Parts: sequence; structure tokens; C-alpha cells
Amino acid sequence: MYNGTLVFLSAVAFAVFVLMIGVTVPVFGERKKVQKRLKKRLESITANPDYQPAQSIIRQKYLKQLSPIEKQLESLPLLERLARLIEQAGHQQLAYRFVLRSFLFAAAAASIIWMLTNLIWAAVTAGLLLLVVPFVKLLHDCRKRIEKFEEQFPEALDLMTRSLQAGHPFNKCIQIVAQEFPDPIAKEFSLTYADLNYGNDINWALAGLLERVPSVTLIAFVSSILIHKDSGGNLAEVLMKISTVIRGRFKFHRKVKTLTAEGRVSAMVLTLVPFALFGMIWLTTPDYLTILTQSADGRNLIMYGMIAMVVGVYWMRKLLRIEV
Repeated sequence: MYNGTLVFLSAVAFAVFVLMIGVTVPVFGERKKVQKRLKKRLESITANPDYQPAQSIIRQKYLKQLSPIEKQLESLPLLERLARLIEQAGHQQLAYRFVLRSFLFAAAAASIIWMLTNLIWAAVTAGLLLLVVPFVKLLHDCRKRIEKFEEQFPEALDLMTRSLQAGHPFNKCIQIVAQEFPDPIAKEFSLTYADLNYGNDINWALAGLLERVPSVTLIAFVSSILIHKDSGGNLAEVLMKISTVIRGRFKFHRKVKTLTAEGRVSAMVLTLVPFALFGMIWLTTPDYLTILTQSADGRNLIMYGMIAMVVGVYWMRKLLRIEV
């Protein structure tokens, strides 16, 4: 019974992981549209062939302290993308060390499970889970940091508007926001202010800000600044209107999130009920599960059930997510 149950738990571990990701996704599915808008906006900003992808001052400092081998590792395409994601999440670590640490934890977990159970299924499943979990946590931290940035952004725009009305130049307004607000907006605006102070063009500095914070609200801000640079106008009034629009957008998001709360809770309950039921039966009458976990037909039914649940969660995710 022990080995059969452990095989079952190993088989469904990855399915549980996928299911939990599926039911905890945000209500609004903006990621694809934001990426398209961001790419288009960056292409228009960085039309100059001399443009180089922006890197934060902290990352440049790290790179200067690395050995030649470490620099080569950090320059690999996949690790460069991972480094950008790490920066967007607000973490200060090197990409290759993050990957190496994840592999070491996964290998250690797989080895321990193998020594305790002598089951290759359990060892491989534990290793894969611990290998994937750090990357999922990184994506979660990135999303949370961008959400926090967007929550702070309307107040920052109000402060910039008042600073412009008081006669401060645009560079000084960015510095004031960096000094008056907490992270993450303080860090991002301080890096942008440093880029401008070091002589970088405003287009490149704003492109670096967009790369670090891929947000649709920030795209509106950057677009208004660049349009004002080319055509002129009352920038303070434009920023005030953008702040009003962003607040209305957040109000709409919260209203829709409240209206879809019942559906999201129902999705979580429907997802977790089979596993909770299995746990209750296992604790109360474990002999009842012998046929399911020990026989080949029972294990096949388990695998088919897992596939059906993954499809169901994907379907519920499509129903609950609203493209805006």
C-alpha cells in the first residue's frame, strides 16, 4: 500500500502543481497584449541603430566584478532574458547562479527521495518540482512588483504634475518622485534619472524604464512624454489626464475582480476536491484505495483523470481571464 500510494502521489504531484498555477492566475490577461505593445513602442523609441539594450546600474556593477567565464555565462541569450526577468522582479542576483542554485536544490531533493524510497518516479517528480518552483516564484515576484509599481504610479504622476506646475524641469520631476516614493517606483525612477544625468538621450532612458517595467500604464506615460518632446504642449495637463485614466482603469479592474470572485473560488474548489477526497479516504479507509493505486487499470484511470483535470483547469482559466 505504501509504495502504491507513493507512486500515485508522485504521478499527481506535477498535475497538482499545474492545476494550482491555473487557478491562481490573475483575472486580467494582459501579458500578451502588453508584450506586443511594448515591443512596438520600443522599436519606435530605439530606431537609432546605435541604441544598445538598457541595463541597470546595479547589473553593470555586478558584471564588472565577474570573472571572464562568468561574463560569458551571463551573456548567453537565455541567461540574458532570465537576468532581465530577475531585474524586473527586484532581485539582485546573477542569472547563472540562480539557475545553478535551482539545479542543485532539485538534484539534492531527488537524491534524498531516491535514498528514502528507491522509487525513480518519486525522485524524478520531486526533482522536477523543485527545479520549476524557483522560476514560478520569480514570475510571481515579477508580477507582484509590476502591480505595486502600477498602484504607486498615479500618485507619482500627480507629484510630477505639481512639480511641473511649480516650474521644475522634467529631469527634476523624476528625481523628486525617486526621493519621495518607496520602492519599486523609487528605484526605477532613480535609475532613469541616473541615465539622464549620465548624458543618455531621453528616448533611451525611457526605453530602459520600459524594459525594466513592462506595464501598459507606463507605455501611456512614455508615449505622452515622447509626443510632447516632438510636438510640445502642456505636459502637466497631459500627465493629470493620464493619472485620471489609470485610476479609472484600476477601479474597473477591482469591480470585475469582485464580480468574478465566485467563479474563481468555484474553480479552486472543483480543482482541490478530488485530492481532498483522496486524502480523507486514505486516512479513514486506506484499504478502499488498494484497487485504485495498486492495479494497472487503476493507475491508468488516475493518469486519464489527471489529463482531464488539466484540460478542465485550462478551460476554466480561459473562462475566468478577461482580455483588456
